[in-house]
Amino acid sequence: MAFVIFLIPCFVVGTDIAFSCQNAEDFVGANSPGDIIIGGLFAVHSEMLHPEEDPIKPVIQNCAGFEIQVFLQTLAMIHAIETINNSTLLSGVTLGYEIYDTCAEVTKAMASALRFLSKFNSSEDAVEFKCNYSDYIPRVKAVIGASYSEVSMAVSRLLALQLIPQVSPASSAEILSDKIRFPSFFRTIPSDFHQTRAMTHLICESGWNWIGVIATDDDNGRFALESFGVQAMANNVCIAFKEMLPAYLSDSTFHTKVDQAIEKIVKEKRVNVIVVFMRQFHVLKLFKKAIERNVNKIWIASDNWSAAVKISTIPNIRQLGTVVGFGFKNGDISSFQEFLRNLHKKPTENNKFLREYMMLLSVCAHLEYHDFQTCIANQSQDNLLENDGSKPQIWRDDFLNANVEPGFIHSTMLAVYAIAHAIKGQCKDRDCKDPSAFTPWELLEELKRVVVIDGDKEVKFDSNGDMSTSYDVLLWKEIDGHMEITTMAEYNAEKGGFIFEDEEKKKDFLALKKVQSTCSQPCSPGQVKKVTESPHTCCYECIYCPENHYSNQTDMDYCYRCNNKTYWAPINSSTCYRKTIYFLAWTDWFAIFLLLLSAFGVVLVLSICVIFTKNLDTPVVKASGGLTVCYIILFSHFLIFLSTVFFIDIPTEFKCKTRQALFGISFTLCISCILIKSLKILLAFSFDPKLQNFLKCMYKPIPTVVTCTGIQVIICTFWLIFRTPFVNQNFSIPRAIILECNEGSIVAFGIMLGYIAALAFICFIFAFKGRKLPENYNEAKFITFGMLIYFIAWIVFIPVYATTFGKYLPAVEIIVVLISNYGILCCTFLPKCYIIIYKQETNTKSAFLKMVYTYSSKSAGSVAVSQASLDSKSSSFRATITDSCKTENDSVNGNCHFQVPGQSLIKGKVLPKNAARTMVRKRVSSI
Repeated sequence: MAFVIFLIPCFVVGTDIAFSCQNAEDFVGANSPGDIIIGGLFAVHSEMLHPEEDPIKPVIQNCAGFEIQVFLQTLAMIHAIETINNSTLLSGVTLGYEIYDTCAEVTKAMASALRFLSKFNSSEDAVEFKCNYSDYIPRVKAVIGASYSEVSMAVSRLLALQLIPQVSPASSAEILSDKIRFPSFFRTIPSDFHQTRAMTHLICESGWNWIGVIATDDDNGRFALESFGVQAMANNVCIAFKEMLPAYLSDSTFHTKVDQAIEKIVKEKRVNVIVVFMRQFHVLKLFKKAIERNVNKIWIASDNWSAAVKISTIPNIRQLGTVVGFGFKNGDISSFQEFLRNLHKKPTENNKFLREYMMLLSVCAHLEYHDFQTCIANQSQDNLLENDGSKPQIWRDDFLNANVEPGFIHSTMLAVYAIAHAIKGQCKDRDCKDPSAFTPWELLEELKRVVVIDGDKEVKFDSNGDMSTSYDVLLWKEIDGHMEITTMAEYNAEKGGFIFEDEEKKKDFLALKKVQSTCSQPCSPGQVKKVTESPHTCCYECIYCPENHYSNQTDMDYCYRCNNKTYWAPINSSTCYRKTIYFLAWTDWFAIFLLLLSAFGVVLVLSICVIFTKNLDTPVVKASGGLTVCYIILFSHFLIFLSTVFFIDIPTEFKCKTRQALFGISFTLCISCILIKSLKILLAFSFDPKLQNFLKCMYKPIPTVVTCTGIQVIICTFWLIFRTPFVNQNFSIPRAIILECNEGSIVAFGIMLGYIAALAFICFIFAFKGRKLPENYNEAKFITFGMLIYFIAWIVFIPVYATTFGKYLPAVEIIVVLISNYGILCCTFLPKCYIIIYKQETNTKSAFLKMVYTYSSKSAGSVAVSQASLDSKSSSFRATITDSCKTENDSVNGNCHFQVPGQSLIKGKVLPKNAARTMVRKRVSSI
């Protein structure tokens, strides 16, 4: 009969395990009715079983690995709610709860969160889709949890849809302080930022700077590792290695990763301090392996496991060395301990967690303390069914009290009280027995302002939703053969310092300094013991001296810099070397190419001189201004080509001063002569009297050339006197000195080029206006093209010159000089050479006169209305013109006003018959 009695609860538990849930109510782990329901999310089991069937179906699976510490947190929530209901805090309003097991799995936690979002009193637990949830009343008003940051991140994003407040007593990831991403998340503990800073301070105070880090490969572990890395770097603490373990024990690589981590710890002999950011069941597996390998280190524990009794009671735990960690600040939990002593009297109908725990007690009652704890954590459904049901149920309240982690219990109860005080604020002027009295988002706003009395002090949430509580610095200390978790100090998160109760505890803290965990090794010449910007910033590692530095002794603390800028040293050098001098040498292939282009230009200039000299009396040469002007222009081109030579080879003071002045003056002389030619052409073929007068005034060849060139001479003279160019050593390239000419004054250089550009622009305007003159002898069109080439070349030159450096900088200016010089030379002389050589029939006086006569006739016809044009009009129009000329007072001396229909009045001169012929003679004489 006893076996049957035992088998029934076993079967119930077994059924619960085998079938995760048949309906929504089965999904609830613990619940109690109330006017206002608070949800709870706790990882009562350490993992969720994965189905072996294929294909996988979307079924909420079963969990395994009962976690006593988290089970105690659910009891703390229940105790706090019952205490509040039995007090006058909410004056008649009853709090209820629905607690769900997340099994440390995001998927299952999301399923629970969906039920929280479902509409209140909805028979189907359906979540309504709305664009505005302001008036929506969900199943719960607030949520306590979750146990792990990774789960809290996922749940918080879902709860934020309806702005349901979520208060976690354990999730410490720094990212959860971001109110943009997690607007409804709060916690009654500090963020990992304070914990990692506290760890770093402990490491620095103990004189350690070479440590290892092990973390779980989940959001919580990664964020904690990142935060610690930042704090460590800021405090000159080096992380020798980082090992990441899989987040789930069911991962097939878990044991391999644990073995790799242990091998890394054993291999790194100088690393004697290990920081561990892991869940308790991960630490349990790691420590068992470490004990097998006789690893003895100092272990710095995160808040997840620093107070874990099930780890501190591992057999031979003392062999691991010293464990020092940080736990959440505890408070008065005496009422909860009393609650645990009377827990066996509580009904289990609405608390599956308690029912399962009592079942596990029966199965594991025959075992000693640690084995008893291991049995509870590892018990499976098959084991439960196979055990002898005749074993009596033995309640062990001492076991629960022994496993209490005060920090977590206190923060859980604090979370419940914070929500209760926020509800109290909402219920001042409302009937909160009505579930629709207020909405979760209103409670959220109240929670931001709530103040809770915790012992003798007031606590509240800061702007990030965190409670700025302190940490207890915990030391695992062997007392009477048993490992006890003692409080060594308190860490003030706001001030960043350690507070000791007495000298004995301070001695325990100072005793940690006896363990060395530093890094150093002898350094040979060319190396140095130096703090670097590598991941190991704090260690005195042997690093190579950087470029331009050297060390000539062993174990030097710093590198010597090479004596001056003319020397350099490679990385890892024990001496200095003279720098190589660079410049655009004669032997450089690019310099040779540019010189060949310049030489070809000189040959071209001489060839043109010969051609023009041989054809001195031809119309083309005469139309070009005569041999004198051509010689001056060609001589200017010759000097420009010659100036490129001064840009090559070793820069000297003479070359630096000569090259720009020679180029500037020569180019100005060339442009000035071309300007005179443009004026002459425009003057010869212009029929506008006003323009004729202006051009006659402007056309003073010798004064104009002398004036234009003289101004450039003055500019260059002032430049050479006041801000003369000089030879400069450029050290911008390592291992080299670039010899270059510094222009002395960029402003003067710009004025010189700007003046040339201004003359070229004026020349361009005049040439452009004469572009439609007689084609065979018209230089204006080609001058226009030459000026355009000049402008394009120098416009491109400016940004290229400004962004180029090195020995090829002079080559940039040579290229633009050659382009602009070739452009003007070719456009000015090559068309004429072509006519002289290949179009000799057009290079005669008769052909020239015929062309001019044809052009002048057309030009005259455009000014005087021809008889043929008048005859083409209607007879009435001819009469109108005739009468007008007869009656106008101004018709004397051949002046006549006439108007073409549809056009404005034209005033012209009635030309005699031989007007065109006379005009031809004048144009020819001008040319």
